[in-house]
Amino acid sequence: MRPIWKGHLTFGLVTIPIKLYTATDAKDIRFRLLHKSCMTPIQNKRYCPYHEEIVEWNDVVRGYEYAKGKFVPMTDEELENVPLDTAGTVSVSAFVELGEIDPIYYERSYYLAPDEGGQKAFRLLHDTLSESSKIAVGKVVIREKEHLVSVRPHNGAMVMATLYYADEVRNTEDIPEFPVQAKVHANEKKMALQLVEGMASGFDPGEFKDEYREALQKVITAKVEGEPVPAAEPKEEKVVDLMEALRRSLQATRKEEPARRTRRARPRATALRERPR
Repeated sequence: MRPIWKGHLTFGLVTIPIKLYTATDAKDIRFRLLHKSCMTPIQNKRYCPYHEEIVEWNDVVRGYEYAKGKFVPMTDEELENVPLDTAGTVSVSAFVELGEIDPIYYERSYYLAPDEGGQKAFRLLHDTLSESSKIAVGKVVIREKEHLVSVRPHNGAMVMATLYYADEVRNTEDIPEFPVQAKVHANEKKMALQLVEGMASGFDPGEFKDEYREALQKVITAKVEGEPVPAAEPKEEKVVDLMEALRRSLQATRKEEPARRTRRARPRATALRERPR
């Protein structure tokens, strides 16, 4: 795996040379757009309507529209050398509790690794965060944008997550359905709490899989091999009455309780409490 970015991480007067690696890999099934009559993949051309011709990549530049129809061009060198302290640096400004950051702010995760000469300082930061149960918050410029980021220890490694800024998260006040006006009966709440308790379990991401992707792959394989396409199973009738839905859910949960007790008994991950080696 190759790093996608190199720079430094700073906190106080400490500077750590680091590399950045993509931490996730989406497993979506991708489709190509085809010409219906001949099944040939369609090409996306870079077309200039002024010259009425296809434009080659070496004739393409990036530009910012500062007024209607008026652009100022920007070179890669100009973008890379924007006069900003966070350019080329993960600049840590604070250390906070993990629970203080609402999950809605998380955007994408990356692995941080030490570059040459940074192993000791990198390990020191990792162990300090682990012992203090804190995560670092700061900023970094990546791909023409200054990102708000968090840095935390994870399974002996370090993960940097880009975060949305507060003005990028839409306010619930802009959604007309909120706040929801509805009365909940005491018995409904009691049964819902029982259902939540009955379904309580430790989180193991390995227990979950993309069943839609697997089913779609079976359909694609069947079409490629000229076999009948698997049919979808009929869906169960929805229970409209809330109390009846809760009652049936509780019954189903009690049947699965032995398996849930086994899962709850598993030791939980302790990545944030890892001791120095």
